[in-house]
Parts: sequence; structure tokens; C-alpha cells
Amino acid sequence: MPVIRHAEARRTETPNAVMTTLASPTQGPAGELAVWRVAMRPGQAGPEHTFDAEQVWTVLEGGARIDLGGEAVTVTSGDTVVMPAGLPRQVFCDGPEGLTAVVASRAGGQVRVREAAGPDADGCAVRDGERLVPAWIA
Repeated sequence: MPVIRHAEARRTETPNAVMTTLASPTQGPAGELAVWRVAMRPGQAGPEHTFDAEQVWTVLEGGARIDLGGEAVTVTSGDTVVMPAGLPRQVFCDGPEGLTAVVASRAGGQVRVREAAGPDADGCAVRDGERLVPAWIA
């Protein structure tokens, strides 16, 4: 039975959040799916971006406001958001509790950041027009 041990989780910290990879092809037995945990502190916000793959976010603790394709939705603990591929999205952790969520998506999905962005602490951000596979879903 394929098992990815807790010690094999990969942590990627950006100025916006901490992503902990729980399963991905680069960790071994995951072939088509990537699963990661997102942790955001109050006041943090990710950049506006698009993914070329559907993502499913389940909020474990706290909450956030998500702008998805021009529509804003507030999510709290226990809520699940299905983010279709190609829709612009931005996550705002504007509540007092922060956000912890688990996300699943197709492994190797590519992201495009709308605004020009310099490299962050781990080189995860991209400049306008470039695409990349984020480290946490590779």
C-alpha cells in the first residue's frame, strides 16, 4: 500500500501563505493528483491568478473571502469551494482566525499571475505572462 509519511511532506513558504505538500508525483506514489495544505495568517492575501486545472478547497479552520471569476464568496470551517480551471481567483484571509485548508488538484497544473510579480522567498512567483507549476503541486 503506497504511503507518504508525514516526514516526507514538503513545506513551501511564500509571502502570502505556507503550503505543505501532502501528496504529489515528486513524492512517490501520487500519479495524477496533488494534495496540499494552505495556511494563511490574518491579513494575508494571495495574488490574483488563474490555474489551468480545477481545484477543490476544503476549509479546515478559520475562513477567507475568495474572489472567483468576478464573484466574491466567504467560506468558513467545513465549507468546500470548487474552483473551475481558467477562472481568475484571489484568496483574502481578512478574518481574525486565519485560514487552514486542504486543496486537491491535478498534479502539474500551471498557474499564471495576472500582475507582474517578482520572485518571492522560494522563487515561486512568476512575472506577468509566464506560467509555472508551483512547487507544492509538482
